[in-house]
Amino acid sequence: MADDETRTLSPTPGSTPTASIEAPAGANTDGIGVPADGTGARADGRSAWTTRLVLVGLVLAAINLRPAITSLGALFEEVRDGLHMNGSVAGVLTSVPPLCFAVFGVMAPRLARRFGPAVVVCAGMVAIAGGLLLRPFAGGTPGFLAASALALMGIAVSNVLMPVIVKRYFPDRVGPMTGLYSMALALGTALAAAATVPMTDALGGSWRTGLSVWALLAVVAVLPWLLLVRDWSGERDGRVSAARRASQAEEEPAFRITRSRTAWALACFFGLQATAAYITMGWMPQIFRDAGVSAGTAGVLLAVTMVMGVPLAFVIPRVATRMRNQGPIVAVLGACGLAGYAGLYFAPAAGAWAWALLLGISNCAFPLALTMIGMRSRTSTGVVRLSAFAQSTGYLISIPGPTLVGALYDRTGGWGLPIALMAGLMVPQILVGTLAGRDRTVEDEAGMRD
Repeated sequence: MADDETRTLSPTPGSTPTASIEAPAGANTDGIGVPADGTGARADGRSAWTTRLVLVGLVLAAINLRPAITSLGALFEEVRDGLHMNGSVAGVLTSVPPLCFAVFGVMAPRLARRFGPAVVVCAGMVAIAGGLLLRPFAGGTPGFLAASALALMGIAVSNVLMPVIVKRYFPDRVGPMTGLYSMALALGTALAAAATVPMTDALGGSWRTGLSVWALLAVVAVLPWLLLVRDWSGERDGRVSAARRASQAEEEPAFRITRSRTAWALACFFGLQATAAYITMGWMPQIFRDAGVSAGTAGVLLAVTMVMGVPLAFVIPRVATRMRNQGPIVAVLGACGLAGYAGLYFAPAAGAWAWALLLGISNCAFPLALTMIGMRSRTSTGVVRLSAFAQSTGYLISIPGPTLVGALYDRTGGWGLPIALMAGLMVPQILVGTLAGRDRTVEDEAGMRD
């Protein structure tokens, strides 16, 4: 492990070049980092076509990072009945996504060093497509879990590498590009939640068909990454000079990520916001139903909460990158969460729409966390390590939350104590988020070489 921490992306044979693509000072760009002078060439030699292809690939990949989860949630009762799952196995299934994100996300930096990020993201899309296609027809619960894990493995490595792709291809556009793919991710989440059931009914009513159809969306996402793999292979074979590789090695020195307080703060912030998000997705409809809201309205309220992430996921990163310290944004999102939980505690049915909106705003801590990952490091190597560390550690932190809420509900027979726990977790989320939002980099904190 120590040896792994002293390696960089660029000098490794077969890896992808990590040169910055920022245009020279004063260069005229078209808004996505592409020169608008009509030449179609970038300062680093990459074509405008390639850069736009990256943009398309980012959006399509992001759309595919949550349907594997939310489509299953929409048909969970049918899946349980069809596979004859008992309650314990069903509980394990709900904990599989964050566990896979934590375990497989750690692999992303090594895979990116060995094969290059484009290859890894492309393989991730293939894994998502394969897992989604296989799991409804895998035959029994073990096969269903194994195919789900395959899809989630693809999601995990792609999760980690999205900020890395943005940092490399759009170093001067981290906020807008992070906002764009965060918005696409939120759109994919809401789309799968809202469309899975009606689409299943339209296709004959089989839950197997309703789940497997999302594999087609992942297949579409594979296509631009196949082209990008070929493009990056050409760069590795000759378009990037040895001098550039040497300069990259100099400007991306090694460091130990665990020595950075900001990295730990960001990991805890990521974990606590993920805890809140999984609790909201898993339990908010039941809270409303127990308060007297109809099942249909409870589902719409959850959809409203998730849809809030579509516009705000684009706005918040843009605002965050214009601020030296993102702590105020963390505080505002946390205050919305506290207000939403207070509403659920005192008047869950009377103000249901307001609480759904407030919790939807609070859940936009996710795109903020992704933006801070890109801002808290100066180099591509730093981003990939910080992304892997923050997301893997964060998802580990998030695993117990939904289960603990369910256990408290079963033990007390009401939602008072679980909601108090949710609100209580929002306080440390604000504190660690404020620490993570300070204007500093993990390279400076961790020390450049051991």
